[in-house]
Amino acid sequence: MNAMAIGSVGEVAPQRAGFLEPLILKGGRTLASYELVYETYGKLNADRSNAVLVCHALSGNHHVAGWHADSPKKPGWWDNMVGPGKAIDTDRFFVIGVNNLGGCHGSTGPASIDRATGQPYGAAFPLVTVEDWVASQARLMDRLGIERLAAAMGGSLGGMQALQWTLDFPDRIRHALVIAAAPKLSTQNIGFNDVARQAIVSDPDFHGGNFYAMKTFPARGLRLARMLGHITYLSEDLLGEKFGREIKGDDYGFNYEVEFEIESYLRHQGDKFAQVFDANTYLIMTKALDYFDPARETGGDFARAMAPAKAGFLVVSFTSDWRFPPERSRQIVQALVKGGKHVTYAEIDAPHGHDAFLLDNAHYHRLVAAYLDNVAQEVGAGRRERTLIVGGTELEEMKGYSGRVKP
Repeated sequence: MNAMAIGSVGEVAPQRAGFLEPLILKGGRTLASYELVYETYGKLNADRSNAVLVCHALSGNHHVAGWHADSPKKPGWWDNMVGPGKAIDTDRFFVIGVNNLGGCHGSTGPASIDRATGQPYGAAFPLVTVEDWVASQARLMDRLGIERLAAAMGGSLGGMQALQWTLDFPDRIRHALVIAAAPKLSTQNIGFNDVARQAIVSDPDFHGGNFYAMKTFPARGLRLARMLGHITYLSEDLLGEKFGREIKGDDYGFNYEVEFEIESYLRHQGDKFAQVFDANTYLIMTKALDYFDPARETGGDFARAMAPAKAGFLVVSFTSDWRFPPERSRQIVQALVKGGKHVTYAEIDAPHGHDAFLLDNAHYHRLVAAYLDNVAQEVGAGRRERTLIVGGTELEEMKGYSGRVKP
C-alpha cells in the first residue's frame, strides 16, 4: 500500500470529537460526556449536501479506507469500496467513518477512563443500542455542519444503523443503503450471540468485566467467541472449498490437538482477534444486535414501524448469507413497498456467506456505484469522472493465514 495505489484515499489520520452534552441512552442510563473517533475522506461541498456516513459492523471501526502512517500495509475495512473512482466515489462524496460508542478503537467505551472514578469503566459502561449510536452520530454530523446526509450505509449491524437513521432523523437523510442486514435478529442469531458472550464471561480472567484493574484479559473467552462467530460469517461451501477435510499431518492423531486445517484456521482467527479487540466491547456489540427491533413498538408490524421514513432505500442481500439470508432482506423490502417507500432491491449471487458485503464482487460494486451515481446527481455532486474501480483484494479474513497456529 502506498500513495500511488490506484483508487486509494491515501494516508489518513483519525480525528476526535468530544461532547459534554449528556446522552440519555435507550436503556435508561446517561453518559455525561463522551468522545467519538472518526475519519473523513473526500471534500464536503459548498452546500454540505454530499456527505455519506458509513456505519460499521460488530468488529469494525472508524478506519474505513486508506491507511495510517504507522500501519501502511493495513487498509481500512472497506477500502475496496471507498476511494476516488470506487463505488463510494470520494471524488464526489464526503465520506465519514465513526467508531461507535462502546467500541475499543478510540471512542468512549469500557476501556476508557471514567472521569467520575479515574478508573476504566469496565463493567460499569452502560449497554448501548443502535438508537444510541445513531443519536451520537447525529451530534457528530451537527459538529461537522452537516444538516442532511446524502446517504447512510453499512453492512450487517451497519445496515441496521442506516435503517435506524431513516426512523430517528427522517428529515436528515436522503438515502439508506442497507446491505446484508435484517429487520431484527432471528432466534438462532440471538442464540449464537449468547453462546459467544458466555464464552467470554466464563473465562476466569474476565473478573466480572473489570479485568483492566486486574492487569489481565479474558483472551481465551474472546478467542472462542470469535471462532464461533467466524463460522457464521462464512458459507459452508466456501469453508469446504478452502479447507475441506484436510489434515495437517499424514494421518489422524487420535487426540485433541489441532489436526484439521479448519481447526487451525479458526484458532488463528481467534488468536488474531483477541489481540486487537476488547472483550467488553464484544459483549456490548452483540447485545446491541440482539436489541435491534424497530417493530417492537408496533406489535411486530415492520411496515408500520417504517412509516416515519422518508429516505430512498437500496437493500442488498447475498445468496450464500445464512446469518442474514436474503429472505430477511426481502422482509425489509416488502415492508417498505407496503408503506409506499422508494426502494431498490438486489440479491447478489456470491459464494462467501455473510462477509460477502466486505468483498470484491463486480456486480455488487457496480450496483452500489450506480445507486450512488444517482444520489450524486440528486445532491449536485456531479458525474463520475473515472472508470469504476473494483478493489482487487482477496478475502480479507483469510489474509495472512498460512497454516500457522499455536496448539
